[in-house]
Amino acid sequence: MDNLQVTINNYLEFCQLQKRLDSKTIKAYKIDLKQFTTETSLTNISEITPHILEKYIETLHINHKPKTVKRKIASLKAFFKYLEYKDYIETNPFNKIQIKFREPIILPKTIPLHILEKLLSTIYKEYSNAKTNYQKRKTLCDIAIIELLFATGMRISELCSLKSENIDLIDRNILIYGKGSKERHIHIGNQDVYEILNKYYNEYQSEISQCNFFFVNQSSKPITDQYVRRMIRKYCALASIDLHITPHMFRHTFATSLLEADVDIRYIQEMLGHSSINITQIYTHVAISKQVDILTTKHPRKNFNI
Repeated sequence: MDNLQVTINNYLEFCQLQKRLDSKTIKAYKIDLKQFTTETSLTNISEITPHILEKYIETLHINHKPKTVKRKIASLKAFFKYLEYKDYIETNPFNKIQIKFREPIILPKTIPLHILEKLLSTIYKEYSNAKTNYQKRKTLCDIAIIELLFATGMRISELCSLKSENIDLIDRNILIYGKGSKERHIHIGNQDVYEILNKYYNEYQSEISQCNFFFVNQSSKPITDQYVRRMIRKYCALASIDLHITPHMFRHTFATSLLEADVDIRYIQEMLGHSSINITQIYTHVAISKQVDILTTKHPRKNFNI
């Protein structure tokens, strides 16, 4: 088979049905491969040469940030591995080119703990002051979401897709299906978080049983990540918090806080569901910046009068 677009369509179907890849990954592959065919104007596989790939990668570097370039190259590499696997090509053109570039370290954005405490206090206050049963139930759900994001470091996609049968409130255990359908278990360690999750479950038991998702709205529909983002913005406004807080920042704050508390990075890797320790090591840079702040502002030598 030589038609490039037909082969790409077959490849995306292969990724979905055979490799069982996440829908977001397949969507990214589709976007990246479409960009490749559009910008190179290629229609046949046989036309692709190492030189064409090199020129295309040069263009990517001009128009995109290093992290995006890295992803787009990875999408292309995965496609060419498929072409090799299917014997559509004899030689992989990526074997003929060297791709090395330094990706700048972008430190994960965390939520200062005093701001996080202020945010939680505001939500709990809203819960206590709720005038209607509808408001009280809605705010209870919001509290449970925020508490669980920070207590476990789970991704927003993992939280929204959490099934009711995968959270055991007796043993305080959560089974999470992460990227690539990798499983991991997270324990609910904090008593306050455990109690609020219990209260939420008892209040929403009817809605949960109707759709089998743990986090649901009052219409028995699973919550969405858009809902969580809007909800966070709402409470930040109520708490007069200027910081733009995203759901993923709770994950970063979870990891950084544990690292600063001297938890072994390999335990953090396991709790985050990272496939490689290299991914988790980004948080060591945050811990080092914290160390600089501590040694600059807290070390007693600064108070010496010599």
